[in-house]
Amino acid sequence: MEKSFDFGKAPAHLIRRTHQIAVALFMEEAAGYGITPVQFAVLNALIDQPGQDQVSLAARVAFDAATSGSVVGRLEAKGWVRRQADEQDRRRKRLWITPQGRIVALEMKQAGARTQRRLVAPLDAQEREQLHQLLAKLVTAHEGVNAPVA
Repeated sequence: MEKSFDFGKAPAHLIRRTHQIAVALFMEEAAGYGITPVQFAVLNALIDQPGQDQVSLAARVAFDAATSGSVVGRLEAKGWVRRQADEQDRRRKRLWITPQGRIVALEMKQAGARTQRRLVAPLDAQEREQLHQLLAKLVTAHEGVNAPVA
């Protein structure tokens, strides 16, 4: 009899499960803000580089460009992001974080930090550093691979 696929030993499955856990922890820590990890990343990216266009912003936060408009739309509806057509190319939309969005993003830094600490809490300091190095190596090696929309 043929055995089934052993997901417990599959790196992709373990990474997916870790991502699910990370999102769940973030949602617990950020419960009072009504914000997702991707929205948090967008706000922080706009603090660092205000006036980015939507396509560049999506690439910066490693999010599907085709659906980034809905994420930006939700942030815009909350009054946290302002969208404006580019003066040279009206089809291109530039984005800025609003003062209210900046306050939320900066307040949420602690929730983001708590999420990270909780996620890696089972690891000792050396294991945390090793995990970071290995994940960074995987991401760098596969940087050109586009993530499917799930």
